[in-house]
Amino acid sequence: MKIATIVGARPQFVKAAVVSRALQCLDGVREIVIHTGQHYDFRMSEIFFRELDIPEPAYHLGVGSAPHGAQTGRMLEAIEGVLVNESPDCTLIYGDTNSTLAGTLAAAKMHIPTAHVESGLRSFNRRMPEEINRIVADRLADLLFAPTQVAVDNLLAEGIRAESIHQVGDVMYDAALFYGDKAQRTSCVLETLGLEPRAYVLATFHRAENTDNPLCLRIICAALTQAASELAVVLPLHPRSRAVLERERLFDSLTGCLQIIEPIGYLDMLMLEKNARLIVTDSGGVQKEAFFYRIPCVTLRHETEWIELVELGWNRLAPPVSAHAVLRIVHEALKAPPGADATPYGDGHCAEGVARILRESFAPGTLTTGPSRPVPRGKLAVQCA
Repeated sequence: MKIATIVGARPQFVKAAVVSRALQCLDGVREIVIHTGQHYDFRMSEIFFRELDIPEPAYHLGVGSAPHGAQTGRMLEAIEGVLVNESPDCTLIYGDTNSTLAGTLAAAKMHIPTAHVESGLRSFNRRMPEEINRIVADRLADLLFAPTQVAVDNLLAEGIRAESIHQVGDVMYDAALFYGDKAQRTSCVLETLGLEPRAYVLATFHRAENTDNPLCLRIICAALTQAASELAVVLPLHPRSRAVLERERLFDSLTGCLQIIEPIGYLDMLMLEKNARLIVTDSGGVQKEAFFYRIPCVTLRHETEWIELVELGWNRLAPPVSAHAVLRIVHEALKAPPGADATPYGDGHCAEGVARILRESFAPGTLTTGPSRPVPRGKLAVQCA
């Protein structure tokens, strides 16, 4: 059985790492990794493959940065060529990036079955490009791996067949457990940056809704600057965010207040997350990683796909409507007691279930072509021999 895995951005590398490890445990399964090149900076891409032991991409498409339409179009053309050449039994996509959308469209047009890991997430805000990507991916996918019951309910409400949906948990929880231990053993980032555990705020922002809106961007910068007068703020800066800050003439004003660092590898990022007193972010993945390590989080958005984290008390929404409003939420999060103890994202063995279901569903001779074919549920765990 041949699986074509399509990735292109940091969060997808993390998710693919644990699923690829589980696939390697199964006889008769061959995975081909297609890297679109959506994240092309070394620190945003190759270092993740090295740290996470992801199989070397068989294809690196080198698409790079571009406006949404142009980037997706280039990916679609390049992925189609690879799929024609490889004729996989199925394609495997992750999350909600342009790489996800392009991979889904290419496979659907070639009638190649597709499985979507992290299905069913909804912000219900279609101004977000990620929302469009995930809706299209879920409508076209043949097999949908939902991380939570909320995600399952979203899919059922949209008319997705129950037989196609599998609530397996969150592969990022698998990664946080496995690679968190590795980070503890190997990362020296705290020493390098001169940080003490629980003595700093870790901040990240990169979403277009924040960086492409000058007012939101200035509010976030002002809030972080004020927070830094009370507690050290560490900001690993996404290349795109840095370019926008420089364009808006905000970068220099931050350098004297915040500890701005270059993008870092996954293991160093986990160490910063595990040891922060508070995390302030607009990233969906970082929200969850904060919860995995039981670190309070403030999310710089009007909504979140991970609503259960808000309900459990680990996450607070802080829309960047004013620096005062954001700072007030930051203070609340710093003073609040820990959130509820719960495990909404599975038991850390999600990837094993994904791998088993993929083989049982898409191995040659196990399915009938056609958009309405039933998809067997399979079992949710597999042990390596």
